[in-house]
Amino acid sequence: MSHGDGGATVIDPERQPSENGLQQPSEAQSAFLQARQRRKITELEEKIETLESGRASKERQTNYYLAQGRGIRRIVSLFDSIEDLVSENDRKYDDNFNDEDMATFDQDHLQTGYDILTRTLPWIVKQSSDMDHDEYICMIKMLRQGADGARGDDTSKLRTLVADWVNRDLKPNPLVDPDDKHSRGFINDACGKLLCPAELDWNNPVTKTGIRDHSQAFLYEKYTANLDNLEAGLFKGQILVQGYKAVFTSPSSAKDIDGDGDGADVIKNNRRAKKAGWGLKVKKHVAQIIKMEKVTPRSIAYIACQVRFALSSITSWRTVDGDFDYVQFWRSIVDFFERPPGREAQRRVNKLLEWWNRHRTHTDTVNKP
Repeated sequence: MSHGDGGATVIDPERQPSENGLQQPSEAQSAFLQARQRRKITELEEKIETLESGRASKERQTNYYLAQGRGIRRIVSLFDSIEDLVSENDRKYDDNFNDEDMATFDQDHLQTGYDILTRTLPWIVKQSSDMDHDEYICMIKMLRQGADGARGDDTSKLRTLVADWVNRDLKPNPLVDPDDKHSRGFINDACGKLLCPAELDWNNPVTKTGIRDHSQAFLYEKYTANLDNLEAGLFKGQILVQGYKAVFTSPSSAKDIDGDGDGADVIKNNRRAKKAGWGLKVKKHVAQIIKMEKVTPRSIAYIACQVRFALSSITSWRTVDGDFDYVQFWRSIVDFFERPPGREAQRRVNKLLEWWNRHRTHTDTVNKP
């Protein structure tokens, strides 16, 4: 406000007095303030979107590692850690490594496990080299979590299924309780028969006094060993094949076997799903998800350990059950397939693996999970 010569009051048209005497911002100033607020809101929204996008990206990456890790215990190594596999490979290719140095059995196991790991997860070598240490540790943690999670899921699944198979096949009295692990093991007649060393007679009271080692009867065709040829029928036990199918294809596929077992049908089920997948959304089974194209020695050893655990009375996963060592059990099966003593033994191993994959050239309608 200013005073002219005549004492008249001049009002600034850009600023209007309010009722309380304070001046209000002009329309131009109000528009400017609103525009600035809108810009701030937009900036905040962009920051939130960036944070949410980063969080979503991290969650996708975490879920990817968890999913990729689910095959590790099943087909790479049930007991060895990823770090140990990588360390053995680093040792082998260290500048000081001499090709003439003889590797121990343990080192051979680890190196073979590393080779299977990199074939199963072909991206892991390059991705590991491109990561910083913290990212690498996080990736290993997620892979291990996925691996252990899958093992736990398989254990829970087979706990009930194995009880059902034993009850239907052996018809024990009383029946094996699918919810009670304490009533299994050697105190249960049916489970004890399957866990009994195959070369011994479970019906002999002396046998029941506590022998726990050797190849259990459940590994054998018709659960009986030929004492003149202990390899005959080995790894053809019906409950072993059923366990394999239940984990790697579907529980329903475990019903589709002959009395003496008919192989694991991994290839056949892969082809079934591909055939049925033309124009249809078909649920993938484990063998497809982890890209397992054939039955492998370590996958057989994995299922043997899982079935053995399901038959036992222990309630939580552990490496030693009384006198029984699961690590040694797993390794002995792996060695049977991976370290046969001579050409004839190798021929028998190849023939056995062919038996497991005998239906790979067949086609059929898809088995629904």
